[in-house]
Amino acid sequence: MSVRVLLADDQRLVRESLATMLGLLDGIELVGAAADGEQALALAAQLEPEVVLMDLRMPVLDGIEATRRLRELQPRIGVIALTTYADDESVLGALRAGARGYLTKDASSEDIRAAILCVASGSATLDPSIQHHVVAALASGPAPPDSRAGQLPATLPDELTRREAEVLALIAAGLSNHEIAERLCVSPATVKSHINHAFAKAGLRDRAQAVNYAYRTRLAQPPR
Repeated sequence: MSVRVLLADDQRLVRESLATMLGLLDGIELVGAAADGEQALALAAQLEPEVVLMDLRMPVLDGIEATRRLRELQPRIGVIALTTYADDESVLGALRAGARGYLTKDASSEDIRAAILCVASGSATLDPSIQHHVVAALASGPAPPDSRAGQLPATLPDELTRREAEVLALIAAGLSNHEIAERLCVSPATVKSHINHAFAKAGLRDRAQAVNYAYRTRLAQPPR
C-alpha cells in the first residue's frame, strides 16, 4: 500500500512543484498540502497521513513548532523536515522537536521517496550534508552504542567522506547495494554514486578489492 503523505510549504510555487513530483513517485500518495504550520496541524488531524514533509520557515506557525505539536498530538505520524536551510539552529531544532528525517530541497526525488518510506517504517534518515551538525552536537557526550559512524577511524584515508567510508564498511560486511540503501535510508542510486566516488578515490576496481581495502584501512573489522 502507498504511504500517505502531507506536504507543508508556504511558497506556492515550491509547494506545487513538490506536489507534482510526489504524485509521480511509486508507493507515495499525496493526501494534502498546507501553506503554514497551523494548516499542517489541521490537515494532519483531518487526513491522517503517515508522513509529513515539513518546511521549517513558514508564517503563522513555523515548521519546528508545528513538528513539536504534531509529535505531541499524533506521535504515530513521522515528520521529515524538507528545507533550504542546513544551519545548526534549523537542523538541531527540527530534530529536538521530534522530526525523524531531515532533507535539504536539493535532494533528488528518489532520495525523498527513500526517506518517506524509511520514516514510514519507523526508522530515521538524515541528509548526508547535515550529519556533521548532529555529530558536533553529540561530540561532548557518549556515542550511541550502535553508531556505525562511531566505529570508523577518526582520520579517513584517500579523502573519503564519512558516508563513502560507511558504504565501504557495509560492503565489507557483505551487504548488497539494495541492502545498503535500506540500512542508510537512501536510494540505490545514491549508494551507487557513493561507491563510484569511493572506488575512484581509493583506486579500487571491484567489491573484492573494496573488502580488502576496508579491512586494511580499518574501516571494517574482518570476521573472527
